[in-house]
Amino acid sequence: MKKLLFQLDTSIHPAVFDTVVAYDGGADHVIGHGNCTPGNVTPLVEGAIFTRAPKEKKYTALFVGGSDMAAGEKLFKAVQKVFFADFRVSVMLDSNGSNTTAAAGVAKLLSSGTVTGKKAVVLAGTGPVGQRAAVMLASEGAEVALTSREKSRAEQACKDIKARFNVDIQPVAAADNDARGKAIEGAQVVFAAGAAGVLLLNKHHWENNPSIGLMADANATPPLGIEGTDMMDKGKDRNGKIIWGAIGFGTLKLALHRACIAKLFESNNQVFDAEEIFAMAKTMT
Repeated sequence: MKKLLFQLDTSIHPAVFDTVVAYDGGADHVIGHGNCTPGNVTPLVEGAIFTRAPKEKKYTALFVGGSDMAAGEKLFKAVQKVFFADFRVSVMLDSNGSNTTAAAGVAKLLSSGTVTGKKAVVLAGTGPVGQRAAVMLASEGAEVALTSREKSRAEQACKDIKARFNVDIQPVAAADNDARGKAIEGAQVVFAAGAAGVLLLNKHHWENNPSIGLMADANATPPLGIEGTDMMDKGKDRNGKIIWGAIGFGTLKLALHRACIAKLFESNNQVFDAEEIFAMAKTMT
């Protein structure tokens, strides 16, 4: 029985990256559909859940992707609303790689030290990677703050996190590098989640900070989010801080993505969102 993965993408074209990783994860065929919305996805889901016998449904799975996590979350919910009784297949959400990226970055931080009871700051954290990293750090017992250039955006992100994950995150306004440098004073953990090519911290903001022990930067496009680090850093000690760069934990991100795809085909009732993907990441470090 062929393992079929239907890639339901909210963007016009299904992501080539996700297609390649899906094949590497063990799918025999990957069938991509672009411009998927809650309004048009039902026939696609019905085609997946009604075609194979109960014991063979595990060989069909769905992957929700696209460049917009907010749209992906809505589509992910719409897909699951079509399921009933045993008429369901396993489904995974990883729009823009956000869940696997955040999970890999936080898991690597955990491999280098504990975050329980420590203050963690997620810089430029209003995007999906930042929000999920904040949730994952909080789930490990950290006291988490999330920064944005605008206080209102940080507050809205924290409200969204509370509504989705029931986790309390502190919103912090930090309009420039100096403000972000002040935001990490007294923090033990820093996770940079800014846009590609945007410098968030200069080296002098962190190198002599006596409290920081763990840092991760999800940006692999120069200039990096944290000056003085390297995207290839794999738990490297710099100025007494353990650093994980985007490529440094990117190896785990790819392995995690592939492992989740493989797991989808073990049964027909699995749901992989941030929580499940993070749980798997912790077993792989």
